[in-house]
Amino acid sequence: MSLLDRIDSPADVRALTRDELRTLADDLRARMVDVCSRTGGHIGAGLGVVELTIALHFAFDTPRDQLVWDVGHQGYPHKLLTGRNRAMETLRQEGGVSGFLKRTESPYDTFGAGHAATAISAALGMAAARDINGEELKVVAILGDGALTSGLSYEGLNNAGHSERDIVVVLNDNEMSIAPNVGAMHKYLTSIQRNSLYNRVRNKVGELLENAPAPVMAIARRWEESVKAFLTPGVLFEELGFRYFGPIDGHDVDALVDTFTSVREMTGPRLVHVITQKGKGFPAGEHAAGEKWHALPPGHDPATGKQLKTSTANPAYTAVFGKGLAELGAENEKVVTITAAMPSGTGTGAFAKAHPARFFDVGIAEGHAVTFAAGLATRGLRPVCAIYSTFLQRGYDNIIHDCAIQSLPVVFAMDRAGLVGEDGETHMGLYDIAYMLAVPNMTVTAPKDGREMLALLRAGVEHDGGPFSLRYPRDVVPAAVPEISAIEPTPHATWEVLHRGSEVAILAVGTMVAPALAAAEALAEEGLQVTVVNCRYLKPYDQVTLAAILADHRQILVVEEGTVVNGFGAYMTSVIARQDTGVRVHAHGVPDRIIYAAPRSKQLAALGLDAAGIAQRVRALHESEALTG
Repeated sequence: MSLLDRIDSPADVRALTRDELRTLADDLRARMVDVCSRTGGHIGAGLGVVELTIALHFAFDTPRDQLVWDVGHQGYPHKLLTGRNRAMETLRQEGGVSGFLKRTESPYDTFGAGHAATAISAALGMAAARDINGEELKVVAILGDGALTSGLSYEGLNNAGHSERDIVVVLNDNEMSIAPNVGAMHKYLTSIQRNSLYNRVRNKVGELLENAPAPVMAIARRWEESVKAFLTPGVLFEELGFRYFGPIDGHDVDALVDTFTSVREMTGPRLVHVITQKGKGFPAGEHAAGEKWHALPPGHDPATGKQLKTSTANPAYTAVFGKGLAELGAENEKVVTITAAMPSGTGTGAFAKAHPARFFDVGIAEGHAVTFAAGLATRGLRPVCAIYSTFLQRGYDNIIHDCAIQSLPVVFAMDRAGLVGEDGETHMGLYDIAYMLAVPNMTVTAPKDGREMLALLRAGVEHDGGPFSLRYPRDVVPAAVPEISAIEPTPHATWEVLHRGSEVAILAVGTMVAPALAAAEALAEEGLQVTVVNCRYLKPYDQVTLAAILADHRQILVVEEGTVVNGFGAYMTSVIARQDTGVRVHAHGVPDRIIYAAPRSKQLAALGLDAAGIAQRVRALHESEALTG
């Protein structure tokens, strides 16, 4: 039995010796690598914070003291120490342990999040509530340095430092978010790492003056302020109102425990700067550069990280998009690409390699990415802003205010649109149809396959009538895709009738075209003939084709891999009601509830968004029409 197997809660951690804490760290890493080799998961950040997690639970009285983890990528060691070790075999599985922190999963998960930079703001809210309620507890926010590319972190830091409340911020600095970090803050933190002289001098002066008279202390404080600029490049955190500690070796258990034990007894805003190595203890992860070891899919060798089985499936939409975008950039020197810390995740790394001067990774700053793209567009460039659907939500005001109102030609390429499988509820791309349809001047599109995705991408880059959005799933393309040079742009505001029938008409959106066609074929064998339309342009819609459909059908079923609330079905209902009140329109998509982690295929089937589910819905509509006929 390993030492980890004896840990049921952080109370057990606090009973260990320092040597046992180091053994526990080894056990945690071995357990994470073993589990993730089967389940997949965000392993890199978790491996890097093993000692940090142990030290926090050792020094703080959790769960009374509140640990607020940013995103959840760092959370696997925390889960293992808080009663979920035996359940970790279900990581990221349906009904199993979440890949992120989740309040309903454990009292130790004080705040759930799947998007970066929420920890400081949430922790400050908890600290304020503690003070209002008259409680005695500590609040600690733990965030990666990548989160400091996000404006939300600075808003939290600014407010927390000004408030002077009792709060601890732990900055886990591994020089990475998902991709290598970018920007001035990264340079600043690197300079701190390389110049620890100020911290050593300051600590020594503090020891000497601990019991010194007040006049001497005043002189020392003035001296300290005068040498800050000489020994450090800005002392940003202290200027924001935080007492700064660090940098500290994030893999030195003794240093971490001693620091946090001391910091816990203090009050006011404190920031502990910890240096860690992403992927620590996993040789393949330690020595690999870039994003590859941020997360692993299931089915890899725990010793080498290599996939045990090579996929023979078609490439993913992401890879097809990235290749096509790079080729389009070679054709058109006005095309530029922006991503928010996700060059690999969005496929834009191919564009970055081919056209480095026209590629911009702005860090975890989606709002800035959108407005930056708008600025590029004012000078005649054609920006393609590639951001996951779930993350683009964070830039919604910028989409409206900076792109739509000014009718600027920014293309929004929204990866991971729809259901995303094991990443669960925080990453679902279910809302982009609804939120983009509401934006004036916005063209909203959804391709049925990889070829049409590139055809719409070309159409978007050539479009002069304002911003243009393009959504595609986390999935493989259904068929091989030629080079983009062989693909013409999809004509603006056009649909495509793929199957004709006299009964129900299915208006299918994007990924729902293929299952709708399969459903139509199955229904035809039963004698029920339905029409299937590829509604690749959601806005503006194809007025001519819609009019023809309404002339021949009394029942319309809109099928979309997105929320039915304010989705394309709701939009078509209002449009058709103005044209023909005798036509009944039904929306078939994701219901108004949270969708939890499960394989994407299972999620689709459970929601009736596969061929069988669509066919069943058509049968029900046809039967109801016959009864009321």
